[in-house]
Amino acid sequence: MKNQIIIFDTTLRDGEQSPGASLNIYEKLEIARQLEKLNVDIIETGFPISSPEQFEAVERIAGEVDLVIAALARAKEIDIETAYKAIRNADRRRIHTFVGTSDHHISGKFSDQRYGRSLAEKRETVIKMSRDAVQYAKTFCDDVEFSAEDAGRTEINYLCDVIEVAVEAGATTINIPDTTGYALPEELSAKIKAIREKVNNIDRAILSIHCHNDLGLAVANSLAAVEAGARQVECTINGIGERAGNASLEEIVMTLKVRKDFLDYQTNINTKEIYNTSHMVSGLTGMIVQPNKAIVGGNAFAHESGIHQDGMLKNRNTYEIMTPDEVGVPKTKMVLGRHSGRHGLKARLTELGYTVTEDDLKKLYALFIELADKKKEVYDDDLRVLMGDEIYIEESHVHLEQMQVHLGTNAIPTATVSLKVNDHMIHESATGDGPVDAIFNSIDRALNTKYKVESYQVRSVTEGRQAMGEALIRIRNEGKSFTGRGVSTDIIEASAKAYLHAINLLEIEKKAEQEKEVPELEEERQI
Repeated sequence: MKNQIIIFDTTLRDGEQSPGASLNIYEKLEIARQLEKLNVDIIETGFPISSPEQFEAVERIAGEVDLVIAALARAKEIDIETAYKAIRNADRRRIHTFVGTSDHHISGKFSDQRYGRSLAEKRETVIKMSRDAVQYAKTFCDDVEFSAEDAGRTEINYLCDVIEVAVEAGATTINIPDTTGYALPEELSAKIKAIREKVNNIDRAILSIHCHNDLGLAVANSLAAVEAGARQVECTINGIGERAGNASLEEIVMTLKVRKDFLDYQTNINTKEIYNTSHMVSGLTGMIVQPNKAIVGGNAFAHESGIHQDGMLKNRNTYEIMTPDEVGVPKTKMVLGRHSGRHGLKARLTELGYTVTEDDLKKLYALFIELADKKKEVYDDDLRVLMGDEIYIEESHVHLEQMQVHLGTNAIPTATVSLKVNDHMIHESATGDGPVDAIFNSIDRALNTKYKVESYQVRSVTEGRQAMGEALIRIRNEGKSFTGRGVSTDIIEASAKAYLHAINLLEIEKKAEQEKEVPELEEERQI
């Protein structure tokens, strides 16, 4: 159908590359199941060659989610082989291979003389790499997507040459990434039109667009590309992604739905699952949706002005161009308490989009009761926060059993922690410049470590005096950074949990590296 727009969701690949948005295998699987309910057409599940955990996550999703499952691969045989192995159990699979095509990328990534001495020679090498990668991918999979990385800054005639070779080699989708978010809508529209006019075999492939938001134009650029002939849009939930992010799925989908009078296109998206998907991704990544975010922000359907309220009471269409229920915003907030049972908890989590096993429910219910005793009433947002807490961390090297902090106006802050480390209990105390510093110091003494804290922030993630607080911390060890997240009604406890979360992630990576040596990535992980 010429007016059908394919939605290619890359939340689990490009979205996860947002600083601090790292997801473990179980969190990725939960989001993938929700994307299935949202009814996206394709999920880009990850970059399998980059780590054993990435490979396992892609493999798990491929075996359990009934959508087209895509995996990213550089234009290298080992990447392509690994991508196929990760998705081979999917009923519908796609290999997505890419190579940099702009002079900026060619000069930077292919500066070694083995790729050629002049720019012209290097360009020929890139064309050969593109052809070889697509041909090799076709030996594993009929559905092959090729991306000309940084196409937004690639000279049009050369870009057309690369695309023609990729299509001739068997690419069924050609993606045009505005990798740096540099293009303007009119500029990108002209580029898509030129590709359709100049590439002789372009009718044999679907044109795709992938925009970044560095200038705040990702959605506008994506829509301009659609009008110019692109029929696949690559996007992420909440617009998360590298640097300033990617094009927002919910904004693109709802623009096409609301402005059908001007944009006569349709998608397969179940828009009533947008709100649940947005809040799940926010909860599991720890990236809070800004209140004024279009479609899914807390203020998207809120009206404070007296004039606006009066108009809304008389006729919703006065100030709303869509209704909350169109995107799944709940009309009422379910409240659970200490007397609620497991069945009630599980039922509400299912309504919020989560799939909970009996083992998960047992662990989650204990956390729920603990929270209910502190808060008395537990709301939907509290449940989402709990689902983003420790429930998905299966391999915890260190667990916080107990903590106590002594502080006062004229007292030196002192913290005592009891940690369970591989079934052994360790108790330690330390002082610090403040209660949080004392907690970190006591954990360091207990574990005989000292990590550099690169960043630390706290914020409230639910409402009211008994709000759940979230602590985010990034630590550095041997040149690598690890981001930890902790939540609690006690922000000091949340800080301790965040620090231990980061340490556990560090230990998990150490274990993975010992089990399998990962080939070094020469190129960037983004397109």
